Amino acid sequence: MWGRASSGLRRSLAERRRRRRRRLLIASLISVLILLTASVYGLHQSAVRISRVTVSSGDASLADLATAAMRGSYFGVIPRDSVFFYPSGAIRAAILSAHPEIAAVSISRSGFESISIEADARAPVARWCGSAYSSRTASSTLAADCYLFDADGFIYATATAAVAPINAFTVYEPLDASVTPVGVTLPYAGQFPAAFDFARKLASFGSPAVAVGIHDGEVDDYLASGTRVTYLLGGEQNAYAALVSARADLDLADGSIEYVDLRFPGKVYLKKKE
Repeated sequence: MWGRASSGLRRSLAERRRRRRRRLLIASLISVLILLTASVYGLHQSAVRISRVTVSSGDASLADLATAAMRGSYFGVIPRDSVFFYPSGAIRAAILSAHPEIAAVSISRSGFESISIEADARAPVARWCGSAYSSRTASSTLAADCYLFDADGFIYATATAAVAPINAFTVYEPLDASVTPVGVTLPYAGQFPAAFDFARKLASFGSPAVAVGIHDGEVDDYLASGTRVTYLLGGEQNAYAALVSARADLDLADGSIEYVDLRFPGKVYLKKKE
């Protein structure tokens, strides 16, 4: 008798514990649901939603792009203009896509209802003016087909008189004629630093370089005097050493030389104008 009573008591206690756990679970779920509902409600309040976008440069178009990127909601629940969940990556991508002249974008919260955008412009290294140097482009460094590019060789804008690049000489390098230059990276961009340094050094021989043409692994530097200096791309050090060694035997300033060929190691070939 006592055994049966003890067994029934244990079952009763176990059932009460199960009911207690179920009640606790239901209460926890209800609490979580209430918390989530309150959170979503709070996120929809104007006090924590971005209504103002400040741009350091004053360009209103950047603010418009940011506002457009924040329209709508995540999963139809959380507003995209929430100061806690605004899509900084989407804003940055929209600005960079619409403005190739911008190199980087910094976005930060400036309050519970506003964000600040700071854009860093690309620095113009030189002008790219087509696939090959010609007398047509030689007469003007602001020809209709000239574009600005940065230190990475990225073409980002049409050249204008208002913007003076770091290097005065123009650059010529073949590109696919079927694509618009803006947004394209020049093929030999990784070798520009050495090639441009060589072009600048040519001024010490009496005439500065006005154009740099790169094609088929070779470089043609066109001087203001009318002389062309040719060497192998990547061989700037050897080419310069050969040019220095022959300094006493050539004059690059008076325009009497048609071209100087430095493509062969330790050799300097030249042709005088007739």
